[in-house]
Amino acid sequence: MEGSEFDPLVQFFDEMVSTKWLSTIHQQLKAFSGTWQDKTVLDVGCGTGRLLLRGAHEAKLLTGIDISREMVKKANELFKEANMENKAKAVEGDAMNLPLNGTTYDLVFSTCALFLLPSIETGLHELRKATTPGGNLFLLNPAPHMSIAAANTYASTHQFSEKETAFLIKWATVSERRHRKSEHQLTQLLKEAGYFTIDHEPVLDGLGLLTKAY
Repeated sequence: MEGSEFDPLVQFFDEMVSTKWLSTIHQQLKAFSGTWQDKTVLDVGCGTGRLLLRGAHEAKLLTGIDISREMVKKANELFKEANMENKAKAVEGDAMNLPLNGTTYDLVFSTCALFLLPSIETGLHELRKATTPGGNLFLLNPAPHMSIAAANTYASTHQFSEKETAFLIKWATVSERRHRKSEHQLTQLLKEAGYFTIDHEPVLDGLGLLTKAY
């Protein structure tokens, strides 16, 4: 996976994060993760940094890592607009080989990114290295039920706008070609990576999966 693949998609991903359905999931994820007060927070596959901004006033330090140079540039612009550049920074890096330099974080996030990696196992081991002992990892991934047909049904049932539907269908389309792990499968992979306690919370009527590991 090359960062240049995602460089032209900055506006697309930034608009996707602003959709009602994904914004709601980010809100759920923020609540799922608890307080960020005085915590160091890392988002791997941060895109334009919108998730990090949700807890910017609480956190002690915010770091985003993304493989796309243009995503990183946009994220840093948004951090500056929010007057958070003194404690929020996005850097270019590969989730398969994180540029950590020994740094670990209290809260580690990876949303809509892990399922894209060539190796989920490698990605999870990198996330484990990034997590401070006693810290928590939070994930958002497509569940096994995610598909184009299921996404269309969900969008119709919940009366999505045409634009909102298009973004959900895009996620479903990519999901069909990538990894879709069940709660059991993801639990096993996380335990192999060194996590001991894993909790899951379905979203989008079971099409997506929030996960907490520690």
